[in-house]
Amino acid sequence: MKLKLVLASALLAVGLSASAQTIIKFSHVVATDTPKGQASEFFAKRAAELTKGKVKVDVYPNSQLYKDKEEMEALQMGAVQMLAPSLAKFGPLGVKEFEVFDFPFIFNDTADLHKVTQGPIGASLLAKLEPKGVKGLAFWDNGFKAFSANTPLKNVADYKGKKFRIQSSKVIEEQIRSLGGIPQVMAFSEVYQALQTGVVDGTENPISNFYSQKMNEVQKHLTLTNHGYLGYAVIVNKKFWDGLPADIRGQLEQAMKEATDFANQVAQKDNDLALEGVKKAGKTTVYVPSKEERLALKNALVPTHAKMVDRVGKDLLNSIYKATDFDPSKL
Repeated sequence: MKLKLVLASALLAVGLSASAQTIIKFSHVVATDTPKGQASEFFAKRAAELTKGKVKVDVYPNSQLYKDKEEMEALQMGAVQMLAPSLAKFGPLGVKEFEVFDFPFIFNDTADLHKVTQGPIGASLLAKLEPKGVKGLAFWDNGFKAFSANTPLKNVADYKGKKFRIQSSKVIEEQIRSLGGIPQVMAFSEVYQALQTGVVDGTENPISNFYSQKMNEVQKHLTLTNHGYLGYAVIVNKKFWDGLPADIRGQLEQAMKEATDFANQVAQKDNDLALEGVKKAGKTTVYVPSKEERLALKNALVPTHAKMVDRVGKDLLNSIYKATDFDPSKL
């Protein structure tokens, strides 16, 4: 695999030097009709317009080029220039602080979230990627997550003993264990089949991912817990980015700013539409927890913060608590 990436990088370098047009390969693992899929296409369009055709962004959705575990290496080696991985992907890269976004119930709503992602805390997190050869450009929302399974999930006891697919994150592993569940790390592209065949019993997803991947066809129950956040960091190969002419880089930064505004606006809209689609399909019972049920789930999950604080650092966690006015002791 590594040799393949080296060769691809070498060929790419030759192609860039031989052509007046700069090609950016933008790879991601979800469908084109998800918020991330739509935003990446929006960025490609605006990049072409603002640079007057000097930059062409080729978008590769649905793991067409690389699966979850391969894409970061591909970016570092230069085989692709741009990714938008979920924030949990930076732990294996050695930047564990991004796992703070996996802490359950750390954000009460989108306003709280944006105080972090669009403020100094978010900027400082993106800066931690640069020693890894990665330049962080923006955070894109996907949405807040819901739990699904083939049996109802109303009470904390309902999660016990069930196998839940998760993305790779020590924090999310602890989250599932705190509910008595069994975490199963699995590539996103493999989830539908795993649910269909019973390899796992359930999963957690924003509704747009749940619906676009047709998980409602193989999950009978969906509980709107909004217990966690799923978002992305748009990143580029730092050497590639720094090598761009200053005017081109500025135009791409403007395109990214516009794409970020678009991504965050469309995320909520798409999740709302996806929920309507799930209900209309009629294969999945959608449950809204009562105030008491949600508080019970919150009380079960928030202790994850104290257990996993060493992974992200007390200073970072406390800075988010302060920014969002959250006090776990007052639950």
